[in-house]
Amino acid sequence: MWFSSGVGEDALKFNDFVYVSVRIGIVSTIYLLTSQSVSAEVSQASSEKTVNDTTLNFISNESNVNDLRLASGKLRRTSYALTLNTQTPTSNITQLSDIQIPSTTAKDLLVQSGQTPENNQINTQITAVKLKPTSDGVEIVLETPNGTLQIADTLNDGNTYIADINNAVLALPSGKEFLADKPADGIAAITVTQIESNNKVRVMVTGTSGLPNAKVVNTTNGLTLSLSSPEKADIELTVTAQKRPEDAQDVPFSLTVIPRQQIEDAQINSLIDIANQTPNFNFFPTSAGGTEFSYYSIRGLNNQNFLTAQDSVAFYIDDVPVDYNGFLDLALTDLERVEVLRGPQSTLYGRNSSGGVVNIISREATPKPEVKFAVGYGKYDSRELQFSLNDALVDDKLALRISGFSKSQDGFIENLATGNTIGERSRIAAKAQLLWTPTPDWKISFNSYNTFTNDGNPTYNRRDAPDPFKVNLQVEGFNKLSTNTQAFKIGYNGDAFRATSITARRFTTQENIVPGDIGVQYIDDISSTLWTQELRLQSPETADRFQWLLGAYYESRSFVVDDSQAEFLGFGRFRRTGDDSRQTYAVFGQVDYKPINPLTLFAGLRYESSTAYSDSTYESVSANGSLTPLRPAFQDEKSSSDEFIPRFGLKYQFNPNVMAYATIAKGYRPSGLNYLANSPSTLRFGEEKTWSYEVGLKSAWLDDRLLANLSIFHNDVNNYQVLQFDGSGFFERVNNVDLKATGVEFELTAKPTKGLDLIASIGYVDSRYKNYLNSDTGVDLSDNRVPLAPQFTYNLAAQYRSSGGIFARAELRGYGLTYFDDDNQIKQEPYAVVNARIGYEWEKTGVYLYGNNLFDTRYITSGFFFPPPIPTVGFGDPFTFGVQLRTSL
Repeated sequence: MWFSSGVGEDALKFNDFVYVSVRIGIVSTIYLLTSQSVSAEVSQASSEKTVNDTTLNFISNESNVNDLRLASGKLRRTSYALTLNTQTPTSNITQLSDIQIPSTTAKDLLVQSGQTPENNQINTQITAVKLKPTSDGVEIVLETPNGTLQIADTLNDGNTYIADINNAVLALPSGKEFLADKPADGIAAITVTQIESNNKVRVMVTGTSGLPNAKVVNTTNGLTLSLSSPEKADIELTVTAQKRPEDAQDVPFSLTVIPRQQIEDAQINSLIDIANQTPNFNFFPTSAGGTEFSYYSIRGLNNQNFLTAQDSVAFYIDDVPVDYNGFLDLALTDLERVEVLRGPQSTLYGRNSSGGVVNIISREATPKPEVKFAVGYGKYDSRELQFSLNDALVDDKLALRISGFSKSQDGFIENLATGNTIGERSRIAAKAQLLWTPTPDWKISFNSYNTFTNDGNPTYNRRDAPDPFKVNLQVEGFNKLSTNTQAFKIGYNGDAFRATSITARRFTTQENIVPGDIGVQYIDDISSTLWTQELRLQSPETADRFQWLLGAYYESRSFVVDDSQAEFLGFGRFRRTGDDSRQTYAVFGQVDYKPINPLTLFAGLRYESSTAYSDSTYESVSANGSLTPLRPAFQDEKSSSDEFIPRFGLKYQFNPNVMAYATIAKGYRPSGLNYLANSPSTLRFGEEKTWSYEVGLKSAWLDDRLLANLSIFHNDVNNYQVLQFDGSGFFERVNNVDLKATGVEFELTAKPTKGLDLIASIGYVDSRYKNYLNSDTGVDLSDNRVPLAPQFTYNLAAQYRSSGGIFARAELRGYGLTYFDDDNQIKQEPYAVVNARIGYEWEKTGVYLYGNNLFDTRYITSGFFFPPPIPTVGFGDPFTFGVQLRTSL
């Protein structure tokens, strides 16, 4: 019978009531011992087992006493309140059928929380999590319908910031978790999750290379976490050397990167300055004062042979190759970074190169308004002006950036014959970019780059001259070089693949007179027109284990020498003309595959085909201007060549900070035609082929405050294309000889403390001819050192920038023994040059004093046995100094 106060069928049997009461008492006792959030007072009255005005919270499943159900494999827990009051009329007593009896299993009884967040009215619901980008990071906005949120605990775990919000519940449409990958620079991930057992919401922010900075701002309806990437003590540099953005430390070949800040701090505005920061890369103007040509070498391979069909090194300015090594003395301005790749590069770049690539990248147009300019003045009336303007024409869609550079100075060489000071210099450069981004996946740009050089006399002197900066010239020369470039680039960056198209035109003219003691070399109206088209299709940036690239390249080059004249006392005047053109087609590709996480294998292949055409004349010029042919004119001469060019290697990531690599690559330069040839036997020269072997180690230490990279290489060159000189110092023949070059490079970059930067590099190369018999003189030059390749180079720089505004930088650049001719008779002993710069910086303005070649070191940059027997040489610049002001608006 049911027990009740007079109600028969609603009464409860006394034995059943005792059984239920005892179970409730046991559960309550265990619950009190295992939960700090529940306080229940149980008092036992007489034999009626009543509970006096007490509220008990239970953990229960969604079943009645006899029905325990599992939902989705997890026990559903719901909080209920049972209120029993002795003052309550018996007619209002809750019926047993309405009571949810809690489970008494150990698993359920030991659950810490006695209620779920959804039904606890003291919990604050978080209904939205939003991210808002900021200038230095991102904001996490936690929104609530009403009420504020309080962060109770925070924890730093390595690169992860953890914040716990008590008495909160995630009530998001997407569920109980919010996740964002790479929401801002320096932040790898943000997660917001529900911790049900403690009624907490946890926010976790993981930095990419350090602990993010976090600031909490309470709002009326929620909470905001303002995040910024950690202050960068590391030296991580993102590059595109392999046509994809990646850390420079992950690139498996020798690579020097000069970022924008270093470009500004070191006043880098020419290829000479770039070479001064790079081991085993040397760039020399041939003469003091104005210069009509520049020599370079990388890893023992030089450009002394200006008659070759293609340079050993590919020089790119904003994806457009420079087509002739005589056009390299250019003014560079508004640069984002420079990447110098050493070793053959043929499977990633449009233009093939056997020695390396110098990739010069300008700053890109952005929607953000910006105005910068710099002015300077120094010794020898040196004047400098730089400016850049950037703004959006259509918000987030169309941006324009323009920049300019002008630098000139008076000569410092005294001409005793005329009493004039000669060797003045003038460089002007202008650059513009129009960038259209119709969608986040597309980037379309039009670039224009124009330069003009107007130098005074390119001045040489005798090697034994008592004063290198005093000459006796009856004729004063000049050098004028003008170039203009246009490039149209289309880029697509999708989830499945990326595609790039670059169409470019480059037109250059040069005119100069180079006088000497016994003659005049006059070159008039050299012109070159270059058209290039490059197409690339490659894997998306998110590709990891398997990456690929396919490309095609077309180049059309027309090089015209309208009038080249040379006059020599006692010999007469001679005139040459030439019209050389070349068509090049290439397809190339590379795949990178990661069979296991630490190991990456890569292989690439290029097929290149080129055809050269040439017309040329060689004549003597009489006093009345009439011309007499000295050989039959060459008409419609043709030379074709093609080659398969492989590259393959591997890299192994020992840990996140240490990587080793090994590569084997083929270098190639096509055959060509020599417009200076005096006979059919000297008209043609053969293909040059190189096998290059390199192993290296890249490492990062002390939380990326110290980077140390080492590489060892060997180049084995067959049929190296060398410009051969005869006994009188003349040259008319391109010879093919063998060469070997072995060397080592070490680079170190360190940030030992805030504001202090240390940069060091050293390169050593032993570059020698293997078998070289000069067919004009009969002299065996085998085992002689290759000219223009110093035995070693080193660069040391220390820079300090204080929080108070003080800036100081000192550089030491050193060169080992250097030869300038194949006979190894003209040489420069080891020497070093010291540069320094000091200044004071405000927020947007800086004033600097600088000095170059502080100790006025004398050294030569070129040398010729013309006229013999005393060498004729060009000298490097003397000590110069000046002041510079830089500011931005």
